[in-house]
Amino acid sequence: MVTLVLIGLLGGLITAVSPCILPVLPVVFLAGGPGTDAPARREHAAVGAPGGPAHDSVPAGAPPPARPPRNLRPYAVVAGLVLSFGFFTLLGVTIISALGLPQDLLRYLGLSLLVLIGLGLVFPPVERLLERPFARIPQRQVNKEGSAFVLGLGLGLLYVPCAGPVLAAITVAGARGEIDADIVVLTVAFAVGTAIPLLAFALAGRRVAERVAAFRSRARRLRVVSGILMIALAFALAFDVTTALQRALPDYTRAAQRRVEDSDTARQKLSGLYDSSNKDLSRCEDGVDELRSCGQAPPLASLSAWLNTPGGRPVDLASLRGRVVLIDFWTYSCINCRRSIPHVEDWDRAYRDKGLTVIGVHSPEFAFEKDAGNVADQTRKLGITYPVALDNRLDTWDNYRNRFWPAKYLIDANGTVRYFTFGEGRYARTENLIRELLRQADPTTVLPPPTDRSDDRLTADRTPETYLSTLRLHGYTGTPALAEDRPVTYSFPTAGVPLGGVALAGTWTTGYEHFTAGPDARLALTYRAGNANLVLAGEGTVTVFVDGVRTRTVEVHGTPTLYRLTEHDTAREARLELRLTPGLQAFVFTFG
Repeated sequence: MVTLVLIGLLGGLITAVSPCILPVLPVVFLAGGPGTDAPARREHAAVGAPGGPAHDSVPAGAPPPARPPRNLRPYAVVAGLVLSFGFFTLLGVTIISALGLPQDLLRYLGLSLLVLIGLGLVFPPVERLLERPFARIPQRQVNKEGSAFVLGLGLGLLYVPCAGPVLAAITVAGARGEIDADIVVLTVAFAVGTAIPLLAFALAGRRVAERVAAFRSRARRLRVVSGILMIALAFALAFDVTTALQRALPDYTRAAQRRVEDSDTARQKLSGLYDSSNKDLSRCEDGVDELRSCGQAPPLASLSAWLNTPGGRPVDLASLRGRVVLIDFWTYSCINCRRSIPHVEDWDRAYRDKGLTVIGVHSPEFAFEKDAGNVADQTRKLGITYPVALDNRLDTWDNYRNRFWPAKYLIDANGTVRYFTFGEGRYARTENLIRELLRQADPTTVLPPPTDRSDDRLTADRTPETYLSTLRLHGYTGTPALAEDRPVTYSFPTAGVPLGGVALAGTWTTGYEHFTAGPDARLALTYRAGNANLVLAGEGTVTVFVDGVRTRTVEVHGTPTLYRLTEHDTAREARLELRLTPGLQAFVFTFG
């Protein structure tokens, strides 16, 4: 339980400072200011005449001036946010579904509240109307913070989509109605973690409003500006204008989120909260020679979009009973997936009319792979015509307890997982099992001959994928040690780069997801394979040297894409040196 609390608390802290909530921070900051004009007027009266301290204007023997009531708006805003987040995350889906209401209702409710609060700041009668439900609460002017509490309720509804693995676990449990003590504890811990940075930000806004003379003297004008800002934010969120800002900002919390929410301990704890129905998958082994019963196929959950379906409509596994289903987990920058896809396309063409349905589940490995336009473009280029689901939140990935790209799961006509295989290869074995399941579903079927695409020869000593990541790179041999998200000048080792090693020279900014080239950026790598490829993004060129000889110049344009660097007749050991123009981003090496 303590571990769960820590995971939830740290997950909330990280989420509360992530780029996804930056658009609402100005509202939280300004919400900490004075809720009405009255406090400022009372303070001015207490101070007395300009130029003299307050006690100079108080007659002798008179009681000291009354202190203005304490501004509790920051606490009211955060309390409303935590309450709405916790309640609607756990019970919102259940309530909406039970009442048959639109799924977007909560979001639009939050947007409406934001607009109402903004109007209240611009037009005081509207604010008095919003505070009226709280007027019967007499204690310590709590009723005066009613609009701030309503603002918090609205922000909580808009804040829910900022999700990581912890929030995904809470959301899934709430959607399934599987709410137990662990889920409640995780939700409360996450909400508290979320509240801490936001409360600090709101309190900073209150302090500025109280300490800066310009805020006190122009309180009314600032209230109007705050109201207009809130209304503008509501419309920006409604029409997705804030997405461009969020994409322009680096995901500076990604590494921290991976360390906390995506650690082995967190995965084990979180998967135990909502994956209990899928534990049968653990009874089966990867790539066995025969069909087995691995439990009922988990649902395709929380998918952001579908490609290659009529009107982009989703595919429901339950509607496919009677057909054999092949689910292929892939991501478009993965060279192993690219080599595997032609086999899947062959099976789709050969057996679609015989009872096979292929579904590609695109589970992104990098942030750029979440872009639906990028996935659609790569799907067309790869010639994929079967349905592709965009699993951007990796919920379906987790449902299947998957941890590999590519991965294939065979589901029989009764909806039971009968076989799965991870990585490349085993194509003939997989096709034979597809044929066996098709015959079990319909013993009278006449199948075409097996596809004639032979298994690709995989060399046992081929260099594996090499991620240019501060946390995932193995075999780094340069100096100094890799830094995190800041430009550093590196040097190649004097002894050379060993097989499987990587070294940097010149200026680089290294991070969790990619390395960014600076002035005189060079990269050395010794590998064994038939070819070397690199996922690159940006605008510029990469000059390729193999064993000290310049072989080609690669032009790089636009979003991250796989580029071929070398091509050998057979697998061989080679020393690769790349010289990159400043600004290029390098993600991962793959080898064939």
